[in-house]
Amino acid sequence: MASLIQFISNYNEVLRNVRDPVVDTWPLMESPGPMLYIVGAYLIFVLKAGPKMMEKRPAFQLNTVMILYNAFQVLFSIWLTNLTLNVDIKYLFSAHGCDTQDYISPPENVRIAMSRGAWWYFFAKIIELLDTVFFVLRKKQNQITFLHVYHHTITAVISWCYLKFLPGEQGVIIAFLNSLVHVIMYSYYFIAAYGPKYKKYLWWKKYMTWIQLVQFALMLVYLVLTLILDCRTPKALTYFFTIVVIIFMYLFNDFYRQAYKKKIT
Repeated sequence: MASLIQFISNYNEVLRNVRDPVVDTWPLMESPGPMLYIVGAYLIFVLKAGPKMMEKRPAFQLNTVMILYNAFQVLFSIWLTNLTLNVDIKYLFSAHGCDTQDYISPPENVRIAMSRGAWWYFFAKIIELLDTVFFVLRKKQNQITFLHVYHHTITAVISWCYLKFLPGEQGVIIAFLNSLVHVIMYSYYFIAAYGPKYKKYLWWKKYMTWIQLVQFALMLVYLVLTLILDCRTPKALTYFFTIVVIIFMYLFNDFYRQAYKKKIT
């Protein structure tokens, strides 16, 4: 019983150290309500209301909208990638691994900067829900898979939870890898939005999933390293990230196998 009380006390101390009360004053961060309303409305629209609404309507073309949207996402992802590069690497791994004696705690201004970057990353995940909305409006139902909806939903929710409850330096690496991949992914969609005549430039479509898998593999290696080196980062967050990454790896690998390997055989 005493050990349990000590564990709870230590855990609460960690939360006090890593949480920034200023975050609660930022848009959508005071309570989970607004975020859950957005995600709930998204799920209702893309799974039920949207397809029903479009059932007897012609598909919207949205060519110009898609070009502008994907161009914005490319530029926004480049900006997010640049934000993560501004974080001094010494705050990700200390001079001697992640030994707690040598751990370098980020100063207040760096912690606030990382939290602001995390908010913009969360905002990006909210904006990316439009990917599926556009699929519905363009009647691309074959692209609204379980993987697609699950991926967009869970990333929006966990990015909010990360910023609200357990912000840690390991999130910088996750955001860097994901934002970098999104530069490539939305560049592909940007070219595709110009129409069939540009299809010859999209020969690398099937490698998109491989890029995603490499991203998750690098994330997994990093998260495992933070555990092996006993980094002084929130362990609950690390374990949670690890589980999410493993699930993504399984789902993306299954998608690749069904989409491409079956065609080959």
